Amino acid sequence: MVGFDESLSILENATRREILRYLVKEPHYPLQLSELLDVSQQAVVKHLKVLEDAGFVDSVSKKSDKGGPPRKVYSVNQSFSIRLDLGPDLFRAEHRKMPKGGFSKLSSTLPRNLSGVVDKLDNKRRIPMVDAMEILSELDSALERVDSQRDAIIALHQQVMHRVSPSVDEGFETYEERQLAHEMMSHPRRPLDLDAFSSGLRIQSIHAEKMMDTLRERLMKDFATRSGVFVSGSEDSPIPWWMAK
Repeated sequence: MVGFDESLSILENATRREILRYLVKEPHYPLQLSELLDVSQQAVVKHLKVLEDAGFVDSVSKKSDKGGPPRKVYSVNQSFSIRLDLGPDLFRAEHRKMPKGGFSKLSSTLPRNLSGVVDKLDNKRRIPMVDAMEILSELDSALERVDSQRDAIIALHQQVMHRVSPSVDEGFETYEERQLAHEMMSHPRRPLDLDAFSSGLRIQSIHAEKMMDTLRERLMKDFATRSGVFVSGSEDSPIPWWMAK
């Protein structure tokens, strides 16, 4: 599956997005898409090739209903979500693959208020349109609630970054040190890839490692000072990664 950057590069084209908008509903021939989009069939075929090479769509040969030669019909074969949050003290870019599995598997991560929807769908291979309209309306409402909650969490995340930025600016003399501090806060729950970090700033890995050791010691000292405790633990202890040596 393609990553975030390649997905953006492919989807920045409006015609490709319109092609996908039709293909998610049902498979289409290039000629159908050409007539629907008012774009030449040659251009449509080129866009479909880009989408197929990237793995966004699949094609199969299908016999013509009018007795002509077989034609290619295209359909979407990937499920993913692209998220980009941008603002002062805020940059989050994610490419997330949609989870697979039936209703029972998905139910473990769904909000509790959707348990009734899962019960309606369980063990049903087909759903009448009237039932689907009711269920989809409920799911859309749930998505709006989740999106509102996510917006609030992202806004809070942005405010925290905004309030810590002065401390970083005042506490670190060099640009590289400040970038390291911000990089750590961007992903506080997982270890920082120092090789990727040093490559991005075009500095030696040994220099990044020394900065990391200095910052780690500083965080440990600040943590101990503020909490008034001594921190100790084994390798499998559930402590922040920057506390582990």
